[in-house]
Amino acid sequence: MTQDPMEVQGTIKKIESTKTFGNNGFRKRELVLTTDEQYPQFLLIEFVQDKTDLLDAYQVGQQVKVSINLRGREWTSPQGETKYFNSIQGWRIEAMQAAQPDANMPPVPPMEAFEPADDLKEEDYDDLPF
Repeated sequence: MTQDPMEVQGTIKKIESTKTFGNNGFRKRELVLTTDEQYPQFLLIEFVQDKTDLLDAYQVGQQVKVSINLRGREWTSPQGETKYFNSIQGWRIEAMQAAQPDANMPPVPPMEAFEPADDLKEEDYDDLPF
């Protein structure tokens, strides 16, 4: 069964430090992402091995898009009971850019530019040609 690439978007709530496990130096770093939807979800996303370094460039509060894979595993206890565990593994992360104004549009002047100047007197309007 092949899985299509998946992405999740949201705001970084937490970035853990990298933890190393076992004699072979397996590295894991966790990120908590809050989704931007009616009922926000708090997703724990694991980055492993060389992917842990990807999180160095990001900080809490940043809007990001994370490419993920779903991982599932089976475990049998010493008593013979079988359990299943799921995890979300991140393999790419990128910052979401805020909407940029169109470069061809002139900037909008501040509201003060539309208000009449205080130093105009009523007689200044008398010499208008219409």
